[in-house]
Amino acid sequence: MTWSQNYDPLGNLIFSSLVAALPVVVLLGLLAFWHVRAYFAALAGLVAAALIAGFVYHMPAQLAGMAAVSGAVFGLFPIGWIVLNAMFVYNLSVETNQFAVLQKQIAGVSGDRRIQALMIAFCFGAFIEGAAGFGAPVAITGALMIGLGFKPLEAAKLALIGNTAPVAFGSLGIPLTTMADITGLDLMKLSAMVGRQLPLFSFLVPFWLVAAQVGLRGMLGVWPACFVTGASFGVMQFLMSNYHGPWLVDIASAVVAMASLVLFMKVWKPKEATEVMPTSEPATPHAWKAWIPWVFLTLFVFVWGIPAVKAELNEIFNLEIEVPLLHKAIERVPPVVIYPELEKAVFKLNALSTAGTAALLSGMLAGLCLGMSPQRLLRVYGQTIWKLRVSLLTISLMLAMGYVTRYSGTDTTMGLMMASTGVLFPFFSPIIGWLGVALTGSDTSSNVLFGNLQQVTANQLHLSPIHMAAANSSGGVMGKMIDAQSIVVAAVATGGRADSPDAGPVLRSVFWHSVALALLMGLLVMAQAYWLPWMIVK
Repeated sequence: MTWSQNYDPLGNLIFSSLVAALPVVVLLGLLAFWHVRAYFAALAGLVAAALIAGFVYHMPAQLAGMAAVSGAVFGLFPIGWIVLNAMFVYNLSVETNQFAVLQKQIAGVSGDRRIQALMIAFCFGAFIEGAAGFGAPVAITGALMIGLGFKPLEAAKLALIGNTAPVAFGSLGIPLTTMADITGLDLMKLSAMVGRQLPLFSFLVPFWLVAAQVGLRGMLGVWPACFVTGASFGVMQFLMSNYHGPWLVDIASAVVAMASLVLFMKVWKPKEATEVMPTSEPATPHAWKAWIPWVFLTLFVFVWGIPAVKAELNEIFNLEIEVPLLHKAIERVPPVVIYPELEKAVFKLNALSTAGTAALLSGMLAGLCLGMSPQRLLRVYGQTIWKLRVSLLTISLMLAMGYVTRYSGTDTTMGLMMASTGVLFPFFSPIIGWLGVALTGSDTSSNVLFGNLQQVTANQLHLSPIHMAAANSSGGVMGKMIDAQSIVVAAVATGGRADSPDAGPVLRSVFWHSVALALLMGLLVMAQAYWLPWMIVK
């Protein structure tokens, strides 16, 4: 037997939307205002989502329970698996004292904290996003900045803000390839359309990032560096997305932006540097060893993500287990889809093709190259697991809540509320994507959730389906900095010190940045729809 989703159980979309929003309000309210521990807030949000699913949406209890189990498993694998092994690479770098060497070398580009934020949070984070996605960019860049002397809350905030512009093309273009699969829209047109929205924000984010770090006046002191970084990234993002496709957009753009910033810093220096780290110490003959863990991580994750390599690895081990009771037991109905369709629910156990496994192997190999014994490597790995135990639990609870809202249809109710705005829909189209990522933690999941809704609504309102579907993905990137998964990962990556923040302070530090950028994206998409139609891909 199957259960059909009902997106308006109260017979009034406004009332249904208000009720559907309660789990999110509970979660964010407890985190942001009541300073509750993240795992308690996640548990409260999960309970609220389950009660609303059962008593308001009349979702069978066994389906709601298995949705929560499915989300919890996904929270551990691959999300938790990626975070765990990325932090393992960082910890072994610290254990071998190579991280201190790496810090001095990065500071050698510029001792100015603003330039370091541009290099690490924006450029290097975009590279990792393009190769791995999920929580890896925030985890790695947050840890790097902590090691350079950034305060934990500052590092978490900058890592989250920096990880915005690349998300739509993250993990080798998976968000857009998934969107094309579920909507039937042309992949190259979707890529090109996103490439005519995000580059404007890619140019803006470096300025925004530094302003969030040191204020407007401090940002003006390094505006040429912000300009070079944003312009080089944005131009390459446009060229790759419009003339090559979505697969290598982030990686190519990040490499160009890093090279441009390094070269620019050789001919330009800010007049007034902020919190300069001393860089006068001579480099040691073996300073290159500091890069071994990160070079291995980059190479392994990049190669692991290449579709041909992933396919070969999956030939060795690729197991999908249907989630009992849940697989094809829930029917999605119009207007979310054109025809009713059954939701697939599977546990994916393709360990050899996940970025987390690549990070684990790169860490083990790097440790051996740095002279660590197998026993010492296992000790560091065990310590990493112990330090992350509560955080992994929190991630599982967050994803369990997200899956209950997804399978019960409550998040779709909120999306439909925004889709009912008529002529204002182009403004709300990216806000729907923002909402989807804020709830699910993934631009890919948001595209799965709302891709068909965007297409159906666009056709009803005589708008471009390519334009509205792309807006879902572009708007989603602004929600990445406030989704529960990213908030927890940022708190974990910058944890371990007396002044390290919990999830609540991290959320409060970035929430209004996310809202403001999402509103600006809404204005851009609306302008494209009504006043700048030449920007829309035909």
